[in-house]
Amino acid sequence: MSFIAEYGFVLLVLACAFGFFMAWGVGANDVANAMGTSVGSRALTIRQAIIVAMIFEFCGAYLAGGEVTETIKNGIVDAEVISPDLMVLGMMSALLAAGTWLMIATMKGWPVSTTHSIIGAVIGFAAVGVSTDAVHWDAIGPIVASWVVTPMLSGIVAFGLFMSVQKLIINTDDPFINAKRFVPLYMFLTGFMVALMTVTKGLKHVGLTLNGGQGILLAFAIGVLVMLVGIALLSRIKVDVEADRTFHYASVEKVFAVLMIFTACSMAFAHGANDVANAVGPLAAVVGVIQSGGAAEIAAKSAVPGWVLLLGAVGIVIGLATYGYKVIATIGKEITELTPSRGFAAELATATTVVGASAIGLPVSTTHTLVGAVLGIGIARGIGALNLGVVGSIFMSWLITLPAGAILSIIFFTILQAIFV
Repeated sequence: MSFIAEYGFVLLVLACAFGFFMAWGVGANDVANAMGTSVGSRALTIRQAIIVAMIFEFCGAYLAGGEVTETIKNGIVDAEVISPDLMVLGMMSALLAAGTWLMIATMKGWPVSTTHSIIGAVIGFAAVGVSTDAVHWDAIGPIVASWVVTPMLSGIVAFGLFMSVQKLIINTDDPFINAKRFVPLYMFLTGFMVALMTVTKGLKHVGLTLNGGQGILLAFAIGVLVMLVGIALLSRIKVDVEADRTFHYASVEKVFAVLMIFTACSMAFAHGANDVANAVGPLAAVVGVIQSGGAAEIAAKSAVPGWVLLLGAVGIVIGLATYGYKVIATIGKEITELTPSRGFAAELATATTVVGASAIGLPVSTTHTLVGAVLGIGIARGIGALNLGVVGSIFMSWLITLPAGAILSIIFFTILQAIFV
C-alpha cells in the first residue's frame, strides 16, 4: 500500500478538485433539464430560475443524493477486482474525463447526459485500464434500458397530465374558474411526490429515519401545506380581460405559471438528488479507499460521507450560477413552444420519473427524461409542434457522449499512471 501511503493527501486533494469540476459541469449543463421548461414557458425569468434551482438543487443533492451515489460508486465496477491504486487513479480519471466533456458540450450549447458521461468514463478506465472482468456488465443492462424506458415513461406521464389539463380545464366552458379549482390538486400531487421520496430516502443522511407509514403521513401533510400555499397565491389572480382578447387562455396560463413555480422547485430537487451521484460517486470511492488505507473491500462498503455530498452540491450550484444560462435557453426555447400549462406537465412528469428512479437507486438521464416528457406533450398537440431538427441533434449528442467519456477517461488514466506509478 506504499502508493496510497506516499501520495494519499495529494490524491485526495486532486480527487476533490476533479469531483468539484465534474459537479460544476453537472450544474452548467444538465440543470437546463430542471429549469429550461420554466424559462421557455416564461413562468420564470432566467435569473429567477437560477435562484430557485440553486436552493432546490442543493437540497436535493445534499438530502437525497446518497441512494444513486451508491450505484455509481459500487454498482458499475467490482471494487474487489480492482486494486486500490487503480481504483483511485481510475475514478479520478473518470471524474476528469466526464467534467472535460461536459465543459466542451456546455461551451457548444449541447444538452448532453451527465449520467452517460460518467458511466462511459467509469467503464472506459475499468475495461481498458484494468480488465473487462472488472465491469459489472449485468448492471449495465438495466442502466442502458433506463435510457429507453425512462423517456417512454416520462412521455406517457406527460401525455396523461397534459390531456387531463385539456379535459378538466382548457376544453371547458369556464377555463379560468376550473383552473383555480383543479390546479391546487396538481400542487398537492407535486408536493406529496417529492416529499415522499425525501422523507423516506433522503433524510437518512441527516440522521432522521422514518418508517413507511410515517413517511407517507409526513409527505401527505407536506402536500397539503403546498396546496394551501398555492391556494393563497392563486386567490390573488384575477381575470385579465385585456390579455384574454389577445390570447383566449392568458388568464388560465397565469394560474399555471404559479403552479410552475412549485413544479420547478420539485424538478430542481429531483435533478439534484439524482445527478449529484455523477460527481460524488467516483469521489466517494476514492475517499473510501484512501481513508481505509487502501482496503478497497472496506471502502466499497463505506457510507458516502456528508462532506462529499456537500462538495457535489456546492459544485452544482456554482456551475449553474456561472454558466447554466446557456443550455437553459437552448432547452427552454428550441424543442417546442411551451406555455405554463405545457411546461407544468413536462416538469411534473420528469420530476416524478427521476424521483422514482432515484428512490430505487437507478441513475437515469434527466436529459432523456425531460425530452421524453416534451415529446409526449408535442405528440398530444400534434407532431408538427416539435422542432424535429433540434430533437435530432439532441439524439446525436446522446450517442456521442458515452464513447467520448470512455475515450477521455482512458487518456487521463494513462496520464495519471505515468505520473504516479
